Amino acid sequence: MSQNQKPIITVLTAPDEDAPPGIEAVKARGEVRFAWDEATLREALPGSQVMMVTDFRTEALEAAWPVADKLEWIHATSAGVDALMFPALIDSDVAVTNARGIFDRSIAEYVLCTMLMFAKDFPRSMRLQAGHKWKHRDTERAEGREVLIVGAGSIGRQIARLARGIGMNPHGIARRARNDDDDFIAVHANEQLFDQLAVADYVVIAAPLTPQTEGLFDQKAFAAMKESARLINIGRGPIVNTTDLIAALNKGQIAGAALDVFEEEPLPQDHPLWEMGNVILTPHMSGDFIGWRRALTDQFLENFDRWHQGEELFNNVDKKLGYAGS
Repeated sequence: MSQNQKPIITVLTAPDEDAPPGIEAVKARGEVRFAWDEATLREALPGSQVMMVTDFRTEALEAAWPVADKLEWIHATSAGVDALMFPALIDSDVAVTNARGIFDRSIAEYVLCTMLMFAKDFPRSMRLQAGHKWKHRDTERAEGREVLIVGAGSIGRQIARLARGIGMNPHGIARRARNDDDDFIAVHANEQLFDQLAVADYVVIAAPLTPQTEGLFDQKAFAAMKESARLINIGRGPIVNTTDLIAALNKGQIAGAALDVFEEEPLPQDHPLWEMGNVILTPHMSGDFIGWRRALTDQFLENFDRWHQGEELFNNVDKKLGYAGS
């Protein structure tokens, strides 16, 4: 487009969400319109060339899609884009980018923390402290433990890097095997998942939600894991069948789980996971470091400048696969 022509940018937010920090810098580059439901999207989208999505209300966007007459690019301010992948968008020429890279290190630190918490029995120590109980125990060493990272993309690679840094042995699962990734001991193809589950001490889900990964961790997967293994999910909740996970934990098929994402969010107050002593729960916050909202806007602006100059965007999502390439 002409550099003298001001582009129109629609920002899709939640109804109760403040404008993204740094939005003034976006307004300096174009006309910014805000939307938060189908009605406001139908008002904002006509003429818009760019969308910045901070709230993933797929039904509203899909319903308003017919009025998106000039849209060229949608940027999702998250690593996962599963909520955006409705058929009309997938089949369109509209480019989709994501926030890959913003949360990678923070999520990796979270995963390392949970593995060490399990190894050093911190959940029990905190319960004992709350009860003013002095109870000495021996704990595990993390060094030498086998870590299987399901999803060997940019987040998985950061997890592997930190795990390897303390002497753990990280293996990855990806669409294709590869032997040239220095962060992993090895990266195995999807077909090798169950073989690798049988030897892993920690299984970390860092995969995107796709039709292939939805419900991947079910009764069969838990039965393949070691009884001493722990599951950590920082990917997407529906990758794990929660009913099967609870059954596996209760039967001792696996030793514990750390969950940051769930099939149903927020997790209901009466959900059985809350009461399980071998489960660590956090409310979908593994990547959210202080200042992350401004970092997302800055990343969008960097890509926006590339788009405005006619340059290639970074973090392009393969819409049919549902994620950006690794």
